[in-house]
Amino acid sequence: MNVEIIVIGDELLIGQVTDTNSGWIARELNHIGWEVTEITTVRDRVREITDALDSSFSRVDVVLMTGGLGPTKDDITKQTLCAYFGGKLVFDEAVFANVEAIFRRRNLQMNASTHDQAYVPDVCTVIQNPVGTAPVMWFEREGKVLVSMPGVPVEMKTVMQETVIERLRKHFCDHSAILHRTCLVKDFTESRLSETLTGFEHDLPSCIKLAYLPTPGVIRLRLTARGDDEASLQPILDRAFAKLKSLLGHHLFCDVDATLAGALGRLLSKRGETLATAESCTGGNIAHEITRVAGSSAYFKGGIVAYSNAVKEHVLHVSPDTLERCGAVSRDTVLQMTAGVQRLLSVDCAIATSGIAGPGGGSVEKPVGTVWVAARYGDREQAECFLFEGDREQVIARATQSGLLMLIRLMTE
Repeated sequence: MNVEIIVIGDELLIGQVTDTNSGWIARELNHIGWEVTEITTVRDRVREITDALDSSFSRVDVVLMTGGLGPTKDDITKQTLCAYFGGKLVFDEAVFANVEAIFRRRNLQMNASTHDQAYVPDVCTVIQNPVGTAPVMWFEREGKVLVSMPGVPVEMKTVMQETVIERLRKHFCDHSAILHRTCLVKDFTESRLSETLTGFEHDLPSCIKLAYLPTPGVIRLRLTARGDDEASLQPILDRAFAKLKSLLGHHLFCDVDATLAGALGRLLSKRGETLATAESCTGGNIAHEITRVAGSSAYFKGGIVAYSNAVKEHVLHVSPDTLERCGAVSRDTVLQMTAGVQRLLSVDCAIATSGIAGPGGGSVEKPVGTVWVAARYGDREQAECFLFEGDREQVIARATQSGLLMLIRLMTE
């Protein structure tokens, strides 16, 4: 089943708010074998909303809409949909009771705008919103369905998981399957990896496709199988994935879809080993990425943000002579930082960074974007100097990824 998403809100088109709803909806639908084929973002304008609906319904039978259901005058989705489907707004006692209950729980006072949330089109089926005041509206016309949901992520996710997805599956009786297997591959460019896998791709069954998703230093490979029966698809996909792993050997370092921090965490968990970080220019971002992974407390002991030379020297025991002779942004400094934090926190592994993230602070010898990264695994160590392009955030992000990947290489090669 193909689905389109329409996202409504001026704030999305001026960059004030980022749309995270569409990606989440697409992932959830993919789990049940449904595909999002197009996402449209429009302003809070009647003509733009109705034009988007006409366009989507010309291609698909299911449209999911988010946003524009708040109590303020700029939220016009409910009134627009009411006119589009030829209805009128009526007061719904069940919706009003739901709104009252939510306000009681939050110890808030009802006002006229909130009271008006209980008016809904008489041509829709109302689905109660258990965590918000805006009801979900289900419209049908000539075999096609529109579901209008709040734009607040927690509200949209709740109604999708509790009601909407299951209701859509029952309504359309579509039980097709889409299965994925994803892995992370290192030490390849996208073009060289494509050449390496030419024969593999040629021999894939017609129901399976291979996708390349490159990021700096790492390529995610995704095998996708499509069919009418999950039970018969699964063994076909498993055989193809096993062949892929055999072809790539140690270059395939994670056999699930994960961030670099997540892949490193899987390695550490499997080996029962621990990790610490010593960061200068990345300012704790490596530790942040590591601790975003659920269960990271099992292997991550902690980190030192050694932004000043004094902290490098007095906490991590970087030699004053090294700082004087080589500078903070140097091979010797980052290697001593990894050794220092390894001893300090009694861990098996360490990552360290020191560099110039910009926009100022660079020199002819060490321009902005110069970053030394080091990793230590037991008594083995590695350090490398990078010159990253981009703004401050991009330099920090690239240095973070490089540190994680460097330690993964040390652990797997």
